[in-house]
Amino acid sequence: MSKEEWFPLIDEQGRVIGKATRQECHNGSKLLHPVVHLHILNRHGDLYLQKRSMSKDIQPGKWDTAVGGHVDYGEHIEEALAREVREELGITQFTPHPAITYIFESAREREMVHAYYTCYDGPITIDPVEIDAGRYWPIAEIHQNQGKGVFTPNFEQEFLRIEPLLLQATHEI
Repeated sequence: MSKEEWFPLIDEQGRVIGKATRQECHNGSKLLHPVVHLHILNRHGDLYLQKRSMSKDIQPGKWDTAVGGHVDYGEHIEEALAREVREELGITQFTPHPAITYIFESAREREMVHAYYTCYDGPITIDPVEIDAGRYWPIAEIHQNQGKGVFTPNFEQEFLRIEPLLLQATHEI
């Protein structure tokens, strides 16, 4: 039996104002809670994406940001990012660069997304419980597949916002 997951509830400035369970945050209540995303570029400028497990309750089988996860109650954003990257991809050494922070809302939830990017060419070991597959996608291939139901809606929206930053980072690699 797994322990109950508690997430911080935050205001629109990101200040913690309470806490709630995962179930309470995902039941349509729209309780604002923080999440972290990491976009991973390789030296060729390709973007690593994960294919969400078919057992996921939200967007199963869709391609998504390399890493995405919830911040636990009492955890700092950077701690959550490091934990999620380690749990999902087995990566322990990387340099995160802040990209954007925004509020994402779906029919089931409302999240403050803290998106980061990094350049990484090392080994990746996916968590087979969370992720069905993972690979680097050329940016052109992402464009070709947008709007076709291949990606999560959140990834498609975030990619459009962050693409200029990713392209700039590619030139710095």
